[in-house]
Amino acid sequence: MEWIHIYKVGAVRQATLEKYYLTQRKLKAIAPNLHMNELDRKSYQLILNKYAETHEKQTTLDFHHHLKAAIIDAVDDGFIRTDPTRRAIIKGKAASKKKKKYLNLFELQLLLNDLDLNTELNWDWFILLVAKTGLRFSEALALTPADFDFVNQQIIINKSWNYKYSIGEFQPTKNPTSKRKVTVDWKLMNQFQNLIRNLDPDWPIFVERGKKIFNSTINKVLLRHCDAVNIPIISIHGLRHTHASLLLFEGVSVISVSKRLGHANVSTTQETYLHIIQELENKDNDKILRHLSMI
Repeated sequence: MEWIHIYKVGAVRQATLEKYYLTQRKLKAIAPNLHMNELDRKSYQLILNKYAETHEKQTTLDFHHHLKAAIIDAVDDGFIRTDPTRRAIIKGKAASKKKKKYLNLFELQLLLNDLDLNTELNWDWFILLVAKTGLRFSEALALTPADFDFVNQQIIINKSWNYKYSIGEFQPTKNPTSKRKVTVDWKLMNQFQNLIRNLDPDWPIFVERGKKIFNSTINKVLLRHCDAVNIPIISIHGLRHTHASLLLFEGVSVISVSKRLGHANVSTTQETYLHIIQELENKDNDKILRHLSMI
């Protein structure tokens, strides 16, 4: 608890902070009498195993990451002699069948062709923007006319919109590396140049003053379009996954995709899109074997 107050309060967003508090409560429930000087690889693994009994592997991995952040600091501060999280084995219940998180290229094209892109901004324009940039929902909401660099065909991400707060307000990006410039195609830039020409340069282009925005509102719009063209129903966050997945399938490096998405580090991208990376690795192995057979 003390570590959270010292290192996380005021340094991370409220949603992230709540996850650390939840991890602390889970740890206390699993090992209420365990003291720090008793923590070793075995006791740590037993904690993970206990947690994994009622959680899926990905959730257990998230639990591990939150614990590890605090434990590494304890090692650095000399409270623990060695890192007990080293070589930890992540287990978990069998994953439940989940909805498809992203669309393939053909499905995305069907979706975009069904959008009503008229001469005024609407949620269909929002869907197009996220599909072409991979921005987080809160990042896209925070975009102002001043964030569009038409000369360099870039969108500047330096803030997000706290839509969960009453009528909303600007807030920092999820992490420092989320501040970035996202390059987009000239067609999208020309479209938005006309749409935002006469708008307040410092006010979010998709936010109506004094009106609260709900994530579910945009997801309902997206659902209607998915139903209309008979493709899997995804969320607005699923468009972010779609954007990243298609770039990876096109051969864009994991590092470039990670920077474009504003991930804290490349390992986050690798873990999130592991299934795609493995599929691409299989294709690369086929190419390698074909090349070797010709030597």
